[in-house]
Amino acid sequence: MKKVLLLLGICLSILSCNSIEKKSLKNTKESALVMYKFSEMALLMEDMYLANENLKEKILKQEDLGRFPEKFINIHTALLTDENDRTASFEVFSKALIANQKAIYSTSIDSVKTQFNTMVNTCVACHETTCSGPIPRIKKLLIQ
Repeated sequence: MKKVLLLLGICLSILSCNSIEKKSLKNTKESALVMYKFSEMALLMEDMYLANENLKEKILKQEDLGRFPEKFINIHTALLTDENDRTASFEVFSKALIANQKAIYSTSIDSVKTQFNTMVNTCVACHETTCSGPIPRIKKLLIQ
């Protein structure tokens, strides 16, 4: 009788552990399937960051900068993660950003670093009013 109870206890504990593992795996799989979808603005800003990282390298190597990326103008129309963030302040900063970004491509070689840093500081100033998370990353673009 003791052996039967012991065997039954072992079987129940194995089955209960197996059940817990299956539930845990199921929860892990379900949470892994949920993906964050970036807004148009988030994607545009990621593109802008990468383009400006490349531009910084060209400036440091004194290479030809190419042309102003026209897709940056989409900053005025791209859908934001939170549409309430499209304020008058945002509009002012986005216009200043485009003007400062364009100026990089038309300024003299002697002042291109200063103009680039002005553009980067425009990004920082805007992000200080809304969505401050990327500021440390943006500041890495500054040319020392």
